[in-house]
Amino acid sequence: MTTSAGRTATPDNDLAPPADTAPLPVTDTAPLPATDPATPGGRSVPSFARRAVARLGGATIAFTVLAAIFGTLFTVLTPPFWGHDEITQFGRAYQVAHGGFLPQRIHDDRGIAYGGDVPSSITGLMGYALKDYTTNPDEPDPMVESPARYDQLTSAAVSDATDPVWFTNTAAYSPVPYIPAASGIRLGELLGLDVGGMLLLTRLAGLAAYLAVVGFGLYALRAHRMQWLAFTVAVLPIAVFQAGTVTADTMTNALAILVSALLVKALFLGERLGRAETGALLAATILLPVSKPTYVLLALLVVLVPADRFGFRGWQRWIPWVFAATGALAFAVWMKIAAPTGDGMGLMRPQHQWHSVRPGDQLSGILRDPPEFVHVFGESIALRDQRWFSQFFGELGFAYVDVPALSMLACLFAFAVSLGVAERMDAPAFRRTLIVALTVAASVAMIYVTLYMSFTPVGYYIVDGVQGRYFVPLAIVAFAVLLRWMPLRLTDSAGKTPTVGPAVTVLVTTSAALIAAAAKYYTIVWG
Repeated sequence: MTTSAGRTATPDNDLAPPADTAPLPVTDTAPLPATDPATPGGRSVPSFARRAVARLGGATIAFTVLAAIFGTLFTVLTPPFWGHDEITQFGRAYQVAHGGFLPQRIHDDRGIAYGGDVPSSITGLMGYALKDYTTNPDEPDPMVESPARYDQLTSAAVSDATDPVWFTNTAAYSPVPYIPAASGIRLGELLGLDVGGMLLLTRLAGLAAYLAVVGFGLYALRAHRMQWLAFTVAVLPIAVFQAGTVTADTMTNALAILVSALLVKALFLGERLGRAETGALLAATILLPVSKPTYVLLALLVVLVPADRFGFRGWQRWIPWVFAATGALAFAVWMKIAAPTGDGMGLMRPQHQWHSVRPGDQLSGILRDPPEFVHVFGESIALRDQRWFSQFFGELGFAYVDVPALSMLACLFAFAVSLGVAERMDAPAFRRTLIVALTVAASVAMIYVTLYMSFTPVGYYIVDGVQGRYFVPLAIVAFAVLLRWMPLRLTDSAGKTPTVGPAVTVLVTTSAALIAAAAKYYTIVWG
């Protein structure tokens, strides 16, 4: 393949008629096909496959198959409550399932604490899992001490008796990202499942929500080569692993990918959204800010989309602003409700640091001495950036298993190819693109500031608690900005952008990344 370059954007280009006002296609189908109906050898793909790809999009089909297979695999392979904060995530989901929408204070001799009651048979499994993943033997012994003990605990009936469970960290989350998990819990109770069955169904409910929400986002991009870049982000090992465990991040990631895909279509590709797509984007503008506050700015980018891309006229032009304002208000209200939980976050740290996490003191320190915060931020990058990089691809749960180098290399290759064949993104004017870039930067800053205030001890030398997986929801929009300003693309010997070859390459490499990640996780955890 060769590379080709197009006109780069400069402020002067905005003097020309902006692409934001260019005529819009009357349908959601782009003039350039996203896939090639014939194989390189000239043989036609079976007609049903051509119709399926044309109707649903190659990336949509590939995502549904891959994420379903490997998400289910991680659901089964991951020992009970070995996901990221899965004990506290399940506790909050169980609380939401039984109408506990607001944070609830519980008694704790150590200090301020929030949580709720969970069946004793489940808390018994939680306690064993906590001990098991915090007392691992040395290699080459497997991390799991006794599979038979897990079988015994998961086969127990869900008890009527309950025990209080501490989950201050997840009590700060609104009920919205727990709707799928809470639905799984209620369905498990209705079916009379045992402890293991309830946990499995809760995990699968989250996976189903991830497949549906992200699948719709990829479906919106079905006529564009950009679908493969969104696909690559959606099937990162860390994203699929989280989709297979109980965590608020499953819905947060799904909503962020959906918002990003629709923003790319409307803002960067200049396409008009269909009615369902418009409704989904506006709904996500409210839901995403209350799923995880650090991504509120991503949702508010909806106001940059020209009104005619929604099909709005007259007074309807204000509808995106109304939804953005509602999302911002919902974010502010929930932040006010959840603010007291910050005073109990120190209990997540070692005992000598229990009372060292003080959000008020950290905020006053930032305002009083900004250079000191900048210094701490710089130290954090110097000492931890390599960990954030590998965690972006996958640090799998509280086994802390890093995905293998093969997975990272395969994902990087998939990114290189999907970026290389993506459209040129020349619909938005320079100023709009700059606003998006600044928004992404501000969202990254919010991640650091939030963890500095809510998890880092006062006077600590770095911003603690930052993980590479927190940047996954911002990846698609960040790449869209890069593509807008980066003119280089991959072309074949005839100077055309290939379609089938890159799609197959991305599919093969992402599959290899997931296979290698699952194999390593199984080997280390189960032996």
